[in-house]
Amino acid sequence: MKGLVLKVKFLTIVAVASAVVVGGCSEPQVKTLRVGNGSDPQALDPHLVQGVPEHRILSTLLEGLVDADRKTLEPVPAVASSWDISEDGTIYTFHLRPEARWSNGDPVRAGDFVYSWRRILTPALAAEYAYMLHCIKNARQYNDGTLEDFSQVGVKALDDQTLEVTLEAPNASFLSMQIHSAWYPVHPPTIEKFGGIAKRNSRWSRPGNFVGNGAFALKRWIPNNMIEVVKSETYWNATMVRLPRIRFYPIDNHLTEERSFRTGQLHLTETMPIEKIPVYRRERPDLIRIDPYLGTYFYRFNVTRPPFGDVRVRKAFAMALDREAVAHDILTAGQAPARTLCVPEASGYDCPVKIEYDVEEARRLLAEAGYGGGKGLPPVEILFNTSEAHRIIAEAIQRMWKENLGAEVTLVNQDWKVYLASQNSLDYQVARASWIGDYNDPFNFLECFITDGGNNRTGWASAEYDKLLQDAMHETDPEARLQLLSRAEAILLSEAPIIPIYHYVHAYLLSPDVIDWQSNILGYISFKHLDLEDSAMERRGLIRVEEH
Repeated sequence: MKGLVLKVKFLTIVAVASAVVVGGCSEPQVKTLRVGNGSDPQALDPHLVQGVPEHRILSTLLEGLVDADRKTLEPVPAVASSWDISEDGTIYTFHLRPEARWSNGDPVRAGDFVYSWRRILTPALAAEYAYMLHCIKNARQYNDGTLEDFSQVGVKALDDQTLEVTLEAPNASFLSMQIHSAWYPVHPPTIEKFGGIAKRNSRWSRPGNFVGNGAFALKRWIPNNMIEVVKSETYWNATMVRLPRIRFYPIDNHLTEERSFRTGQLHLTETMPIEKIPVYRRERPDLIRIDPYLGTYFYRFNVTRPPFGDVRVRKAFAMALDREAVAHDILTAGQAPARTLCVPEASGYDCPVKIEYDVEEARRLLAEAGYGGGKGLPPVEILFNTSEAHRIIAEAIQRMWKENLGAEVTLVNQDWKVYLASQNSLDYQVARASWIGDYNDPFNFLECFITDGGNNRTGWASAEYDKLLQDAMHETDPEARLQLLSRAEAILLSEAPIIPIYHYVHAYLLSPDVIDWQSNILGYISFKHLDLEDSAMERRGLIRVEEH
């Protein structure tokens, strides 16, 4: 044998057992969408979660004031049937649907949003995404503790069906932000029952306790195995929802996830193994989807730990990383090398500073910092969450830094929850990271690195950077605003607390049995619009990868 030749083909199935087993759970004959969802969720509290796997599930269980059109991502009504905007663009008046209900039958009231937004902004809750609400008048001051009276924050319930929101300044992205879980409402009596507004790690979000207002209700959560949601009969538009049940499977091994798909156990994968992409593109292009994706894969530096407190060292490591090799030789789906954090096609401007591959300059900077040829350089650890793709990329970068800088680099693998905790506590040196846009605006990428921001996690701070973002938030001229953001990104890249590596595409597997699928650049899935063919995937046949 001269190697493995992978062939993908359909097998005709004469008969299929009445149950399909995924992760040891027997599935009765109820139409069920089965979704690979990456890592096991950190939690199901919309105000405390940080990742895409959590958001996918929460988007079925909760609904904000505004949703997004599945194709264009333009704002469309959700809990709010309509809204009015003042002439100066700073006051939004939302009119809630009187038929909107929580899963326990309680009406969804404007006061529920007031309570929910006060909760995420409460300093004691320490919500990582609280900064997303800082566009609201006085929200930042309440969140940082300099204002104690929440009635001074620009959110008021005028009556049960009318919510008034006053912004610090006009914000063209305000409505689009509402699809992020930070803006989702929570059920006030349930939060109070399980510890109150500032309680972290509360059991309110467990099955049997969770009260949501989305198209689905939480039925089961078997940690590290499966989360099941079922159609909510109290949802205001329940007659439109066709799926009776969705199961989310936490499969962080991409090979296992792909195998589950081709054996008929999944309809949708979260991603797919790097090495299988060419095979599917060649043999089964009807099953693989590769979509544009508003996201950037990057590494964080912990600037509070040696040797990365020195900007020369950070820039040396950034310039010694060959992004072209990562994007074109390791990855296989058309990812683009990233020399900036913001995705160029979507940012609307051209950042004057870019991180280039320049080994000679990297070596010069390292020598200037006192580590010529890598001598005296402390050992370096790269932290990444469990994923074969992350490991492959980390191993390639490990080799680059050894060959180009003489650095001794080791790899540290942690599961999702521990990995997040390590970054939050700055217990790392270099960490794999990524940012997928919450809405299509470069501000959403750059605001991650404001001083002490919940998503900063580098220890880096720049007063000038913060001021440029603050000025951009208040700038009403679109071109002038983009110039402010461009200047801010130039500071970020010049001081290099991060290393952009590549801009994403979204490669995944989708069963032809899924009806009304619609992709978009945010990877936002509106599960309430999906359905399945009556003839299930496993009755049509299984996909098998043979090795010869």
